[in-house]
Amino acid sequence: MAIQSAPRAPYASDPVLSRGRRFSEPPSPSRNDFRRDCDRIIHSAAFRRLKYKTQVFVFHEGDHYRTRLTHTLEVQQIARSLARVLGLDEDLAECLSLAHDLGHPPFGHIGERALDEELKPFGGFDHNAQTLRIVTALERRYAEFDGLNLTWESLEGLAKHNGPLTDRAGAPVGRYRKHGVPKALLDFGATYDLQLWSYASAEAQIAAISDDIAYDAHDIDDGLRAGLFTIGDLHDVPFVGGIVREIDRRYPGLEPARAAHELIRRLITWMIEDVAAESARRLKALGPSSVDDIRGADNAVIGFSSAMAEAERGIKDFLFPRMYRHQRVMRVMREAEDVLRDLFRHFSARPEDMSEEWRSGLAGASEATRARRVGDFIAGMTDRFALQEHRRFFDLTPELR
Repeated sequence: MAIQSAPRAPYASDPVLSRGRRFSEPPSPSRNDFRRDCDRIIHSAAFRRLKYKTQVFVFHEGDHYRTRLTHTLEVQQIARSLARVLGLDEDLAECLSLAHDLGHPPFGHIGERALDEELKPFGGFDHNAQTLRIVTALERRYAEFDGLNLTWESLEGLAKHNGPLTDRAGAPVGRYRKHGVPKALLDFGATYDLQLWSYASAEAQIAAISDDIAYDAHDIDDGLRAGLFTIGDLHDVPFVGGIVREIDRRYPGLEPARAAHELIRRLITWMIEDVAAESARRLKALGPSSVDDIRGADNAVIGFSSAMAEAERGIKDFLFPRMYRHQRVMRVMREAEDVLRDLFRHFSARPEDMSEEWRSGLAGASEATRARRVGDFIAGMTDRFALQEHRRFFDLTPELR
């Protein structure tokens, strides 16, 4: 299938019809509201910190592995491609892609697990909820408000890009059914209704599936580069194995680095084309005439075909033991988890050791308020700053190599 730009769809999000911002601001003379949201994210401190936050490998394993920042930029590129071919708003898709990982703590998912365990008595820790906290409260750059004052559509997309969080009665659904919706999302939703019971825009759904595409393709690339597995090991992986065999047939004896790149670019192309075709089919069947029709749909309108969804599960099934649970990766991550637990317990006992902006106003605060402030402080750290802080207070800090 040839990927071509499509005319703007009637169900695309429209910055002219935005539901606005929490705090009224005069319009920009040169940028629409969604473009302005993108720019605010790019210029935020949280976005800059992504450069030194782990994707899978800690930052000093090597300069060519993905960090949260490079992963984010790859998600952004895929999202813009999909938005273009489906006639959706590229700026909103880009905005949500750029912001989707702002809430991740240092050391990847193991860092999130450590903070969630430490904050369990106070509502836990969820990186999606933390992203919303960052863009609505924790970024403090503007004279008239906390946060970035993003549009309703951007906030909705960040909260719900993986689907509804509750049903109409407020009961948790999906991934939140077991443990409940994170308190930060509920608290914000109580003061600024993001319709947590509905789907988000098609642009938000694009950002979510672009994240999956980038993860699958580039984690294969990083795993090959790190020597955790070889390209020959991929022969039996559904869909991927077929691409590998075609490369072998067409380019016999191709050097491994070029073969890996050929695999990754073909994989990304095939996945984008699949999502574009499947989503066009779903949209045609639904027949939406507005973005609210997308929100009110019974299912996501952006997704993989059933065949590609099965292949994508096969990729994750391969990567889980070969990469995410590889002995070398797990050893480093266990040490990283201990670093964050040490820091949380230290700052909880001695909040005066945090920087001035974070310890300010904690005198007389409740235990829950202090714990959340400590969690916010640690979640905002880069990998290397977390290690630096650990060395300040502990005699033995792991090298994480």
